[in-house]
Amino acid sequence: MNSKSIRAMLVQYGGLCVVLFIMVGVFSALSENFLQRATFTSIANQIPDLTLVAVGMTFILVVGGIDLSVGSILALSSAVLGALMVDAGWPLWAAIPICLLTGALCGLFNGSVSVGFRIPSFIVTLGMLEIARGATKVVTDSQTKYIGAKVEVIGDPVPYLQLSPAFLLALVAVLAGQFLLSRTVFGRYCMAIGTNEEAVRMSGIRTAPYSIAVFTLSGLLCGLAGIAQTSRLSSSDPNAAIGLELSAIAACVIGGTSLMGGRGSVISSFIGVLIISVLQTGLAQVGVSDANKQIITGSVIVVAVLVDALRSRFRK
Repeated sequence: MNSKSIRAMLVQYGGLCVVLFIMVGVFSALSENFLQRATFTSIANQIPDLTLVAVGMTFILVVGGIDLSVGSILALSSAVLGALMVDAGWPLWAAIPICLLTGALCGLFNGSVSVGFRIPSFIVTLGMLEIARGATKVVTDSQTKYIGAKVEVIGDPVPYLQLSPAFLLALVAVLAGQFLLSRTVFGRYCMAIGTNEEAVRMSGIRTAPYSIAVFTLSGLLCGLAGIAQTSRLSSSDPNAAIGLELSAIAACVIGGTSLMGGRGSVISSFIGVLIISVLQTGLAQVGVSDANKQIITGSVIVVAVLVDALRSRFRK
């Protein structure tokens, strides 16, 4: 990595961290209860599912795609986990691989259909959003599956550390994802595909396997996010994660990942997750209503998209 790349990385991460620190300072001034350890540990233990989904979404946006089905895939994976443990009596260790396989197969379907038939991923994943949500209701019979203590071990904070294993797992996924994207041939090819897929194809590289692999990876991470959310809620909810895809896309865009493809950072997306979570928690503590929270959060997303568009024009 040359000095120019290092400077660009520091500017990007530094700018996001400054925004995050400013938000923390503002909410600390507005609420005497915000600047406490309990607030930050609570935020950390509530974001593993969004973090894991945002990691996969970063890769998809980098290759020039989009996935609207991540929330439904998460819910279906969670439903499979709940059905196996509650209805079939499976232990957690045996149900987890099936849960992950469910997410990965959904992602594989998205990638195979989108790439194989050259259909925009927006359309394919919009269909999967409905398919997976319907399948979730079939698996759960439209009822919440209460699992209880058998799954809480993943979501419960570790004593003294006050952070859950799910959050630590999400951090590992962020670091591994950043390494894969920025330090491997796979990541460089993903960037190149998002920048100019035709040029990559003309250079003799088959782009289809990489794009399909990205969607499959996203589905696998959705399965992992389903486990994290189920452990936090102690149950599988057929209505879980509705709208999560919008939060994941927002986190990536706030972090600087381009909606046009070819540019992105997993660590920046994680900081974007933190910005959204701190914003929502701070607004709740200062007594902002849910309706106004949605307005403010949506406005932040729109501003992030406008900044991304202006950045793209400036680069051109």
